[in-house]
Amino acid sequence: MIAKTFCARMDHGGCGLLVHIQEGKIVKIDGDPECPLNRGAICAKGRAQIERLYHPDRLRYPCRRIGARGEGRWQRISWAEALTTIAEKIREKIDQGEERSIVFAQGTPKGLELYLLLRLANVLKIPHLITPGPICHMPRETAALYTCGFFPVPDFDYPPNLVLVWGSNLYQTNEEGIMGAQLRRVRDKGAKLIVIDPRRTPLAAQADLWLRIKPGTDLALALGFLKIIIEEDLVDREFVEEWTIGFQELKENLKNYSLAEISKITWIPEKEIKEAARLYGLTKPACIQWGNALEHTVNSVQSARALVILAALTGNLDRPGGNVHRPGPPVLRPGELVLSSKFREKREKLLAPGMRLAAQMGFTPSQLIIKAILDEKPYPIKVMYVQGGNPLLSYARAQETYQALKKLEFLAVAEIFLTPTAQLADIVLPAATNFEFDDLGHYGLPHGFILARPKLVEPLEECWPDSMIINELAKRLGQENFFWPNLRACLDDILKPAGLNYEELKKIGFYKGEWAYRKYEEKGFPTPSGKVEIYSAKFAEWGYDPLPTYREPKSALPDSKYPLILTSAKDAHYFHSAYRNIPSLRRLSPEPKVFIHPQTAQELGIHEGEWVVIETRQGTIRQKAAFDEHLHPQVVVGAYGWWFPERQDLEFSGWKEANINILTDNNPPYEPTIGSTNLRAIPCRVYKEN
Repeated sequence: MIAKTFCARMDHGGCGLLVHIQEGKIVKIDGDPECPLNRGAICAKGRAQIERLYHPDRLRYPCRRIGARGEGRWQRISWAEALTTIAEKIREKIDQGEERSIVFAQGTPKGLELYLLLRLANVLKIPHLITPGPICHMPRETAALYTCGFFPVPDFDYPPNLVLVWGSNLYQTNEEGIMGAQLRRVRDKGAKLIVIDPRRTPLAAQADLWLRIKPGTDLALALGFLKIIIEEDLVDREFVEEWTIGFQELKENLKNYSLAEISKITWIPEKEIKEAARLYGLTKPACIQWGNALEHTVNSVQSARALVILAALTGNLDRPGGNVHRPGPPVLRPGELVLSSKFREKREKLLAPGMRLAAQMGFTPSQLIIKAILDEKPYPIKVMYVQGGNPLLSYARAQETYQALKKLEFLAVAEIFLTPTAQLADIVLPAATNFEFDDLGHYGLPHGFILARPKLVEPLEECWPDSMIINELAKRLGQENFFWPNLRACLDDILKPAGLNYEELKKIGFYKGEWAYRKYEEKGFPTPSGKVEIYSAKFAEWGYDPLPTYREPKSALPDSKYPLILTSAKDAHYFHSAYRNIPSLRRLSPEPKVFIHPQTAQELGIHEGEWVVIETRQGTIRQKAAFDEHLHPQVVVGAYGWWFPERQDLEFSGWKEANINILTDNNPPYEPTIGSTNLRAIPCRVYKEN
């Protein structure tokens, strides 16, 4: 039997798959040539899903801790005992009027589980939910919503004649809803390519122009592009005059920046900035493919706003081959699914109600929760439930995260494997993987489609889907009226407004909305003014910069003790901190590598392949030196997400040995609207290990 589905949980998912099943087991996975996203392409992670599914170290039944936290002693328990224990801990705090002492934490969302977790939080009036949002996707999405009213998706289908790739590495790490295979097809048709990245990635190596930007200075460079586009009259005058507000204010604001100053900040020669801006401005149509790297600085939201404005000024917004508005199919809206109307007073109960965009999205930045646990200010936080995440590896300043998790009264974790975070839990729940349950892909994302990801095989032993865990936990908390008898009923409710049920969606597979170009000509842009808001009156009202304004954080400035600048990169073979226990992937990337310019290494007496120490003001880790002659000599690129599942001799499987978040900081300043921390430009030094 060969079943069609879509990839999930190995990255953001979306690639169509052909799954070969024999006697109830998956034996082979191929790419689906009929899928409009990947058209048969498949990566090593996609094929490795079989190894994950049948991995001997998968969690298979609920456990509770016996002995001291982190001691590693567990006792098998039933699902009834596990869910009752968690429900009692949550109910105890609610009955004491301490809803704010409870935190729900989500790792990278992979399906419906985040929405059900939000729904449970809202009906229980628990205000605090952590997601990766402040440093993943949400700065771009919210910036776009307040600028043009929609998330501008690159229209690779038309196709464009030029793609400006900014802080993205699609050939190795897919974005949500955007696949490297789509970009390859555009390149095969002759589109020009500009890549902005500190590293000469495989994508940058193919570019017509590669701008080797200084880490963390994306907003300064974007302002340079805008300055050249305006001063050299490369704007689409008709569009700007009819469909934007704030152009003159932007023009005046840009007079505060000289190109020489921008060149000095970004380390990019003026000539290269001009050449790239002109090429983008003169080539029609052109689209921007932006990436997660933009969101790892305190300028995250304004960087994203600047790029939306760049697309607007050049007439590339919601036009064929540009960055387009892709409405999704007419299913239940996310706000209705999470029952946000049940908790309208939520913002005033958050730790940071002044971070308006974070509050609007319904989450609290992780660093605020960690500090509240440790300091017990403005109130204690005592109970945490984590699903699909590994905070010990993924939150900034891991040392504080460790102390906070240790201090909690109660920690429950739902996971596939016993991660470092799960090793600190009081209750561990075994999560199912995709292929083991019915799910929707890309629901709530702004790319204009949803995917049917049906159950193909039975779950391993006692593994449950995260969504089922939340649904059953809700019942034990007395909220059965707001949840469902089973997950299929939930899926059918989501699809009901479209006149579908899940069985019918499975036959469709890829279900998109009604896509059209230039929708603004009929209805205007979905903003208060009906236009692209270059100048944001709402931001001004809230006390934020109404125009993109570059500010370099002092913490990003190197000094004599820490003369190098550390950034990081996602490994093409893993998904954040996950899957270093998958043999085929580990063979492709066996050790954490820090990339350094060979000239810099020579000056430091470092040889390629030897273990070195990376030190910042926050701490030290060890990684293996690798040389990259294309890097700026002052830049080092560390490996992100590393722990060692095979090293049982190390504390929590080596959570701090090579963990780059030992080196990052979670102290202010933060991005003011959404709470992003500075992860991309960290002063450091590198030296040989003793």
